[in-house]
Amino acid sequence: MQHLSPIGGRVAWTGKTLGDWAVALAPAEVTEIEAALAGLGDRDIPRITAAHFPLPRTAPRLRALAEEVESGAGLVRLTGLHPTRYGARDLKRLFWGLMCHIGTPLPQNTTGEVLGEVKDETGTGEARADGSARNRSRSTGPLRFHTDKCDLLALLCASNGIAGGVSRVVSTIAIHDAMAERRPDLLAVLYEDFWRARPADEEGEGMASRPFPMPVFARGPDGAFTCQYSRTYVEMAQGQPGVPSLTPAQVEAMDMLAALADELCVEAPFEAGQIQIMNQHVTLHGRTAYADDATAGARRNLLRIWLASPLSRALPAGHAGQWGSTAAGALRGGAMPGRSALAA
Repeated sequence: MQHLSPIGGRVAWTGKTLGDWAVALAPAEVTEIEAALAGLGDRDIPRITAAHFPLPRTAPRLRALAEEVESGAGLVRLTGLHPTRYGARDLKRLFWGLMCHIGTPLPQNTTGEVLGEVKDETGTGEARADGSARNRSRSTGPLRFHTDKCDLLALLCASNGIAGGVSRVVSTIAIHDAMAERRPDLLAVLYEDFWRARPADEEGEGMASRPFPMPVFARGPDGAFTCQYSRTYVEMAQGQPGVPSLTPAQVEAMDMLAALADELCVEAPFEAGQIQIMNQHVTLHGRTAYADDATAGARRNLLRIWLASPLSRALPAGHAGQWGSTAAGALRGGAMPGRSALAA
């Protein structure tokens, strides 16, 4: 099978070969961003578009970053912002305005969440290791490598806890190519369908009872690679009516994917003010466990925006059920595929 050959290219980086993936905003760019924020007046999310947040100097740089995330390494870390300079509302508006120059924000659930806050919601500092992906992410526990349902995932670290929370990102092309060399039989398994289910707290009651098949690795009509994966969703589908049990080969393939992700990933502390933008077709992301200190005011909080990219690749026809349109550059993905989070 042609798909079982290594892909290579810049996107096949490993933690040892990636190098510096940070891009610093220049002081003049930060000044322009702050002027755009001030110009919003009382306008709030989601009624903010790129037109409401003009960045004549910075926008070309952001477009270049979008090109890098789609056609280069598949990730970038933007630095230079200082969140203590802004109130909570203004930091969200600033982040939203910036990201509108990268792509179109998408709904993250069916109840109106358009800008998520990934923080401990247990009230006890509990590290949850079961339940839905949202249930796990809103605790202090580690997160397994996974993709989100969007072309581009943008995260801004608004504040940090006292320990842990190291960001982990891995190239799925690097995983693919390592499997091609070591276990092409298991790579072939990942090109086959894995049944998944998405929970009610992420996509509403209607989706919770509708498991669906989708391969972990796939190629679009022009050969472009895409990976869509969350082991949590695969596990949630098991036991539902009509869903076949995982085969030993499927379990072994997922285990090898996890081991390679640990081996090949880049790990880096996520500092306050930094923004990570990751292409969800060619990267997986996760985190280590973390600890807050509420009494000292040290609480980790990541702001999250899902984006449809105008530069995105064409997807396989079989992805339409989850993504809506599979055309390159389409408005697609999110909790309600084909629907923008922008309000008129």
